[in-house]
Amino acid sequence: MTTLSTPAAGQVPARAAARYGVDGVASAPLPWRTSGDALGHDSDLDAPEAPRRRTGAGVSGLSTAEDLDRHDKLAMMRSGELGSVHSWELVTAVDGPGTRLTVFLNGCPLRCLYCHNPDTLQMKDGEPVTADELLARVKRYLPVFRATKGGLTLSGGEVLMQPAFAARILAGAKEMGVHTTLDTSGFLGANLSDEMLANTDLVLLDVKSGDPAIYEKVTGRALEPTLKFGRRLAESGLPGGVTAEHPVEVWIRYVLVPGLTDQAEHVDVVADYAASLNEIRPGTVTRVEVLPFHQMGRDKWETLGREYELNDTPAPDVELVDRVRDQFRTKGLTVY
Repeated sequence: MTTLSTPAAGQVPARAAARYGVDGVASAPLPWRTSGDALGHDSDLDAPEAPRRRTGAGVSGLSTAEDLDRHDKLAMMRSGELGSVHSWELVTAVDGPGTRLTVFLNGCPLRCLYCHNPDTLQMKDGEPVTADELLARVKRYLPVFRATKGGLTLSGGEVLMQPAFAARILAGAKEMGVHTTLDTSGFLGANLSDEMLANTDLVLLDVKSGDPAIYEKVTGRALEPTLKFGRRLAESGLPGGVTAEHPVEVWIRYVLVPGLTDQAEHVDVVADYAASLNEIRPGTVTRVEVLPFHQMGRDKWETLGREYELNDTPAPDVELVDRVRDQFRTKGLTVY
């Protein structure tokens, strides 16, 4: 397994904070932005740094395929040659080990009440970017990945809304020897082929609640597909499984929202579930991230003319966060 670089205990990764609208800490500055020669590559990498309030800096630095007609675009999206991309950025020690090139794809089947990036929900709102263009960007940062033991993270939206595109990116990245991570709710886990799974090193699995009714209230969808997907990840690394030679690692993410996902009995269900994946295959879940809710994404909902239902919901206090983290720790899980 890859040795993970982790933030100090009690910290919430900044990228996760921006992704889910939760409290966190700013990511570390990227040292090569002005001293790239030390890592053996161009000093001017025009890489967008991780902002605190919103995802990425668009597709700056990537060539888009705007000149294609609609028919060609659809054909290329079906084949995975073209994807709908919201943004990309470089982040340090979040979204996986080391420095990550994180790519956010458009399209998501969930409608989470606390979604920090509602502008990623529709595939039509993204920019058309070819798999070749994105893989060329991945190749450009190979020295960075090698120096920091980092890699590529595909996020969203929901990355499995575009499985053909994701499959091409994962395969291309693995051919370059790049560590790969998928950030997913698992709801569309059936879209992840065995080949894609074999090209994945780490999955950031968002478990929104342990109670089916609360999960549906939070997301508008059913809980079971996520649970089934997690079990599949654990089973894939067993002898004879798809990833038996290089078992996929899982980080569980849990967004803590007062009055919504803070019920002790429901947290216990998620903690038991995470622990059960380690019973299926020891070492499956290597960390749990409890992410305290914050209203940092509310302005985007207002801009899009969407109702933000959590206007009156406060951030959880320290005592509540500590209690929930301890609930996971009592199951033998490593928690941040």
